[in-house]
Amino acid sequence: MTEGSNGIWERLHYDWSDPNHVVLTTTDSNVWGGASGHTYTSTRRPDGLTDIDVLVVREGKNLKGWVLGLVLGTIGRSVLETAFAKSVDAIAARNAVPSERAA
Repeated sequence: MTEGSNGIWERLHYDWSDPNHVVLTTTDSNVWGGASGHTYTSTRRPDGLTDIDVLVVREGKNLKGWVLGLVLGTIGRSVLETAFAKSVDAIAARNAVPSERAA
């Protein structure tokens, strides 16, 4: 699948073989290379809620990718974390499931 915006794109391979450990591997991109991708690991808690661990690896393959990776890894990190938490809350609300953000 190809994803992106504002002139930055990547093709990802989605591995859903373990629904509790989803791996997105970058197969082609105009800025990302190397081991770039995303890993989502979900762990069901005894109280019925689910913890979600997200690992994002960004290896720039050119100057644009290197600079963008630096920005996303520093300044942009909190913006991305907040956006992800809002997405999880919206999904939980749509499904009438209580959500609890990690502290």
